[in-house]
Amino acid sequence: MSEEKKSLNFLEQIIEEDLANGMPKENLRFRFPPEPNGYLHIGHTKAIGISFGLGLHYNAPVNLRFDDTNPAKEEQEYVDAIKEDISWLGYQWANECYSSDYFQQLYDWAVLLIKDGKAYVDSQTSEEMRVQKGTPTEAGTNSPYRDRSVEENLELFQGMKDGKFKEGEHTLRAKIDMTSPNMLMRDPLMYRIMYKSHHRTGTDWCIYPMYDWTHGESDYIEQISHSLCSLEFKPHRELYNWFRDNVYDFSKSDYPLPPKQREFSRLNLSYTIMSKRKLLKLVEEKIVAGWDDPRMPTISGLRRRGYTPAAIRSFVETVGVSKRENIIDVALLEFKIREDLNNTAKRVMAVLDPVKVVITNYPEGEEEMLDASYNDYEEGFGSRQVPFSREIYIEREDFREEANKKFFRLKLGKEVRLKNAYFITANSCTKDADGNITEIQCTYDPLTKSGSGTEESKRKVKGTLHWVSVKHAVKAEVRAYDRLFLDEAPDAHKDKDYMDFINPNSLEIIEAYLEPSLQTAEIGERFQFQRLGYFNVDDDSTAEHLVFNKTVGLRDSWSNK
Repeated sequence: MSEEKKSLNFLEQIIEEDLANGMPKENLRFRFPPEPNGYLHIGHTKAIGISFGLGLHYNAPVNLRFDDTNPAKEEQEYVDAIKEDISWLGYQWANECYSSDYFQQLYDWAVLLIKDGKAYVDSQTSEEMRVQKGTPTEAGTNSPYRDRSVEENLELFQGMKDGKFKEGEHTLRAKIDMTSPNMLMRDPLMYRIMYKSHHRTGTDWCIYPMYDWTHGESDYIEQISHSLCSLEFKPHRELYNWFRDNVYDFSKSDYPLPPKQREFSRLNLSYTIMSKRKLLKLVEEKIVAGWDDPRMPTISGLRRRGYTPAAIRSFVETVGVSKRENIIDVALLEFKIREDLNNTAKRVMAVLDPVKVVITNYPEGEEEMLDASYNDYEEGFGSRQVPFSREIYIEREDFREEANKKFFRLKLGKEVRLKNAYFITANSCTKDADGNITEIQCTYDPLTKSGSGTEESKRKVKGTLHWVSVKHAVKAEVRAYDRLFLDEAPDAHKDKDYMDFINPNSLEIIEAYLEPSLQTAEIGERFQFQRLGYFNVDDDSTAEHLVFNKTVGLRDSWSNK
């Protein structure tokens, strides 16, 4: 076996075997089929990456199909958001499709199944059907309406379509096997009555097809060669094939290629929930500010927080394709965005918890502009001018009156380097009535200017601090985010609800002071605040009120907690 063959994942191996067994390569076609009942989240990126990745690998078309069969939960807003997210990730679909495009064809096929004795109208209540269906260890029993005549079933089904019955009064079921060990095969529902306006078809229909009936037949209509889905749909494969095979009997002249379903493990992420229903509850109960809240695992939330398509795609590639369910540490996702931004983000200075430093021997009223590279280690980033003056801000944690030898920042009697500027020495400090330091008095060595080339500027000093000039500092709102949940698996507890694990301190609003070059930063632009982390300009930002989101720290700090 060649090295190339060894590197194939199991889905690629299936496709290669099909091609080797005579499937024409031009018949390869894939799809990504979201239901438009919420925003896409990080869990969906694996399915997106698999389908579109196979499309790129085999130069095969990939459809974006919206499985829009439940008008009670689906909205055009979600359709638009899904399209935006997939485009932002860098993928292009061949065709934009909707299951609702196939409502008439699905109805016509359902009529043919009724005529073939393979579907019937059931008039039981949902509770009666639940009892009649049995349990995983006990066989079900036949519905009392299972043996209705073809004529009666056709008349009732037409009446359902014409709006002659109330919701729940009748359903259409496939006639399969009420004793099957697979509960899904026990006469599954195909249609239910719903008087809801659909986001595309309006009120044209009052009966809507169920997911299992719609999904596989939509694949069939689109002539999808490989229907790829996550492992929770593996029990559905038997039903997928039953619907497919029975429809194939009377439609193969129009649709010659029967698709095959194959499953892969879904993407589960620690400290995260992957249910759109549960994410919707966070939005509705205002735990978060919306679907695109930067604490949300939605693609739009990650985008707003400052994540890049390249980082997310690299994350999905690293996770890989497998058949076994597991939980991926969210630290891997954070590592990927750190890795990407380390190579692409400009380095600037900002102070989030300021304490004033007065350089007592620097002339009052004087100021100067210092050359500062956006990246000391890479070419091509350019540079900017940073103003320096007698009074500056540094981070409060960067000063101690007394400290041991391992503290390399500013302390009384010791010297540090100011990034892009001079060496300073702390001489004294001022405190308020509570003992909090309000000001640090320092002196500077004018011969140590960064980049001056003097021997004094080459003097070795262990500490280098970031800073901003008090006079020139730009105020900004910084939103520092922590994980939304305190538990590694918040929805895996039988005795507690996932809402019990909400982190009450997942958002901290900080008044920060930035170097003036950031005054013109644009929405979405990403930066490294030196020594602090990676930040981007939030959608709420304006020229009068800058708002930055903390994307991720420079290193993993959560493990230390």
